[in-house]
Amino acid sequence: MLGKPPERLKLTNFRYDVPRHLIAHYPVEPRDSARMMVVDRATGTIEHRHFYDIVDYFSPNDVLVVNNTKVFPARLRGEKEKTGARIEVFLLRELNPQSRLWDVIVDPARKIRIGNKLFFGSGLSAEVIDNTTSRGRTIRFDYDGDNAALYRAIQKEGRTPLPPYIKREVEKADIDRYQTIFAKHRGAVAAPTAGLHFTPELIDKITGKGVQVAQITLHVGLGTFQSVGVEDLTKHRMGFEYYQIPRDTAEIVNRALDSDENQVTICGTTVVRAVEASLTVSRHLKSQEGRTDKFIYPPYEFAVTERLITNFHMPKSTLMMLTAAFAGFELLKKAYEIAIEEEYRLYSFGDAMLIL
Repeated sequence: MLGKPPERLKLTNFRYDVPRHLIAHYPVEPRDSARMMVVDRATGTIEHRHFYDIVDYFSPNDVLVVNNTKVFPARLRGEKEKTGARIEVFLLRELNPQSRLWDVIVDPARKIRIGNKLFFGSGLSAEVIDNTTSRGRTIRFDYDGDNAALYRAIQKEGRTPLPPYIKREVEKADIDRYQTIFAKHRGAVAAPTAGLHFTPELIDKITGKGVQVAQITLHVGLGTFQSVGVEDLTKHRMGFEYYQIPRDTAEIVNRALDSDENQVTICGTTVVRAVEASLTVSRHLKSQEGRTDKFIYPPYEFAVTERLITNFHMPKSTLMMLTAAFAGFELLKKAYEIAIEEEYRLYSFGDAMLIL
């Protein structure tokens, strides 16, 4: 399990053995029937509930902040011109809509070089114009139509970008399975998975109790899942991700922060990174948009996040480190030990944790 923490936490402190049979390959149905571990930081106690019970933990005028990013089918399978070699292109982010430039990851990287033409079907093709990393490339799409038509072609040819630990073929139903009910703004290559547990019916119950649901956008990129390759966490650098905090969301959250009675519940580590990167001098939430590479790990003093909804994350991941910063390392260690003992389902399609 998680290692004993020294004075300064290191990468190996976040290692634990993962029982493979606990990795969830499909979500439960309905989504809100997932199990939910409730972790109380004040008392150190742990309860076992179901996600639909989360309504019991809200009071009138509390605030729930969710991520409305929308996953697009970022995996394209195609072939190289002339050789016909099979290749896969993972779309990371659009660099320039007018020039149709994209940052991508390619596989197999050794076969994809500057100047190669790639063909995907539906009249969709691209040319490799730059190397960015060992597997990273910049490509320019060549498509007969406007940018909206290009996205429709990507939607048709692309596949849902399920995480690599889900060892099964992508299915048509994954388009909806790997999308939250809040999904609105296209741009994520992975779902903000804490939000996958909500159903429209559960949100109706929550808002019916007088809770305000506020939205932000953070387009989840591979930076969130980038492996940490250094023992000293201070030397790790996150990839940049686009985010936007609307003015009405900032106002709703700040009213709750200034109240002695109302609490702000953050849904997911992506939302935490966005709101904790957008602070005023008085440590209130600021309305703005930009790109953040904020890396949160213990110790960290949270300004906006008062309660956190999250999943059970991969060992040595930045997601797990952020959760440990909020829950406290020892309490999170205890929670993960109990989760494995009680056979909670792990990772993106797995069960939930509510940290009070």
